[in-house]
Amino acid sequence: MNSEISPQLLVNIFTPNTPLHDGAVVISDNKIMASACMLPLASDKDIAKELGTRHRAAIGISKESDSIAVVVSEETGKISVAKDGTLIADIKEEALKRILIKHVVTKRMQQNEKKEIKFVNKIKEKINNNRSKNKKEEIKK
Repeated sequence: MNSEISPQLLVNIFTPNTPLHDGAVVISDNKIMASACMLPLASDKDIAKELGTRHRAAIGISKESDSIAVVVSEETGKISVAKDGTLIADIKEEALKRILIKHVVTKRMQQNEKKEIKFVNKIKEKINNNRSKNKKEEIKK
C-alpha cells in the first residue's frame, strides 16, 4: 500500500465485510505498508482460551519480530497490546499512547540521532582529510 496513515483510511480498511477487513495492517516508518496480512498465531498452551485469533496473531507476531501489535476486540472494542510475546489486555487510550511513544517514537528518534552523528562524523573526517592534504601541500612549497 505504502500509504500515509489517516484515521479515515484505517476506518475504511477495517469496515466489516470489505476486502481488507480481515487480517492485520502493517505500519512501518509512518506509512501503512500492507493490509489484509495474515500473521503467525501463537500456539502456547498457557494462552487463555477466551482469546481469539486476533489476539493470538498479535502475540505470535510480537514473538517473532520486534513489532508492537495493537489489537482492538471486535466484540468488546477493548484495546490490547502485544510486545515480545506478552499481551497487555484492556488498556486505556492514554496507556496506549505512552507505550507507542516509548517504543516507537523514542526508537525512531534514537535511530535519527545515530544517522545524524554518522553524517557529522563523515563531514568532520572530510574536513580533517582536507586539512591534512592542505598541510602536505604547504610543506611541499
